[in-house]
Amino acid sequence: MIRTTRVCRALVALTALIATAVACGKEGSPPAKGPAAGELPDYQVVQGFQLPSSPTWERARKRGHLTVGAKEDQPYLGEKDPASGAYSGFDIEIAKMMSASLGFAPRSVHFRTIASANRETALQNGQIDYYVGTYTINDLRKKLVGFAGPYYMAGQSLLVRTDENDIHGPQDLAGRTVCSAAGSTPYQRIKSDYPKAKLVSYDTYSVCVDNLLTYQVDAVTTDDAILIGYAAKVPDELKVVGKPFSEEPYGIGVPRGDNALRFALDDALEAREKNGDWKRAYEATLGLSGVPAPTSPKIDRYQGG
Repeated sequence: MIRTTRVCRALVALTALIATAVACGKEGSPPAKGPAAGELPDYQVVQGFQLPSSPTWERARKRGHLTVGAKEDQPYLGEKDPASGAYSGFDIEIAKMMSASLGFAPRSVHFRTIASANRETALQNGQIDYYVGTYTINDLRKKLVGFAGPYYMAGQSLLVRTDENDIHGPQDLAGRTVCSAAGSTPYQRIKSDYPKAKLVSYDTYSVCVDNLLTYQVDAVTTDDAILIGYAAKVPDELKVVGKPFSEEPYGIGVPRGDNALRFALDDALEAREKNGDWKRAYEATLGLSGVPAPTSPKIDRYQGG
């Protein structure tokens, strides 16, 4: 009874984003949690900015706003308020400051939720202008899209229940059920490097977390930045264990071949790191989890693409 009550209480806390998910056992996501709008940084818009060599930027100029792909269920990173439709989190702030650097008012950005498995397609089809949502840069993806950044260095880790004492790292996953997002780098790593784990996947990590809380899976795996946010929501129920076992450089996804946009975003990231916007954005969002701001990673201005 005590365990059931704790699980129910945790699920209620984690299902506030879905209006209909107010009772235990229903699918849901973590509630939007973060600073009030007045506590977020203001990003100075670059006046008279022009980037005619970027077809993506030109289309955005003609429509009058940028359309940016994002996540909606990642605490402190990318969350969507079900009542207002507003997005918040560190990734959202990165997207807004990039908008300001490209000459568009941050408040004009149109965010669009895109699942991990659909990111490349959304960029290739022009559904979004760029994507900011815990998007790991790797060589395989560079064949499909371009990347600016990285703007943050994460590492794959494990989220378990606080009453779990036998999982301390990926070496302990044999025979255990592990959940991750379909199409994600963490999913592929567990599949290839730890084949004895029983791997399941869903479109979103929030469903994985719900299943963890209801004892349907033994662990959730993805980047530590994401897991820290979930654990911070219900610290009595969830914990992050072990040390990160990968390096996950988060980049801004852009249409492949639009190097003008990619390099402009690289310039913007460097400028926003130097003027303090990057750190202020972190402290107002992901920093609320209690993890201090790390050093921002060096920009990789790779050639080609």
